[in-house]
Amino acid sequence: MLIHPWDAASEEEALAFVRASEFGHLVASGRGRDVPVVVPTQFLLADSSTVLLHLARPNPVWAAIEENPAVLLSLAGDWAYVRGAWKALPGTGEDPRLGIPTTYYAAVQLVCHGEIVDDAEGKAEILRAQLARLDHGLADPAEHRRSLPGIRGLRLSIQKIDGKFKYGGNADEAHRRYVAERLAERGGPGDEAARAHLLRRLG
Repeated sequence: MLIHPWDAASEEEALAFVRASEFGHLVASGRGRDVPVVVPTQFLLADSSTVLLHLARPNPVWAAIEENPAVLLSLAGDWAYVRGAWKALPGTGEDPRLGIPTTYYAAVQLVCHGEIVDDAEGKAEILRAQLARLDHGLADPAEHRRSLPGIRGLRLSIQKIDGKFKYGGNADEAHRRYVAERLAERGGPGDEAARAHLLRRLG
C-alpha cells in the first residue's frame, strides 16, 4: 500500500492497532493462481513476531499456503469520511467549496511466513492461547479431541510490518484540530476512533 512519510506508523504503533483489532484478512497467493485466496479471520497476536489462528480443514487457503508459505495478514479500520468543507478554516478566506474531501483510516499489513500446525497438541495449544484472550471457563481444548481433526492451526512468523495512519498528517495543527472538532460534532460511526488517532498523532 502507498504510505506517505506523514502517515507512516512506527512498529509499536502498528502492532498496538493489530492487538486492539485481532481480526483481519489472511491473504495467500499460492503459486500460479489467477487471484489469491482471501480469508476473513479472528487471530491472536501472541507476541511482537508471532500470530496464531485456526481455520476449518476444508478452507481453500490451506492449499495456497502449502504452495507458498509467504502470506499477508491485512487489517484496516477506525475510518471516517472527512468532508471537503472541513478543510477550510473559518476567517482565513479559504473557500469551503474548494476543500478536498478524504477518508481517514488506519491500516496495517503483516508479511508473514506461515507454518501449518496439524498435530493435536499443537492445535490445542493454539486454541488455549486464543481462548485465554477471548473466553474463560471453557473445557480445555484437549477434551475435544474428536473435533480437532476438523481444524488446522496456523503459526505466522512476522517478517515485515507496514503501518499507515492516515489522519491528516500532511496538514498543519490548526487544520487538523478543526477537523477533530467537526468529527466530535458529527459523532457518526468511526468518528470518535478517527478523532482519537488524529489527536494522538498530534502529540
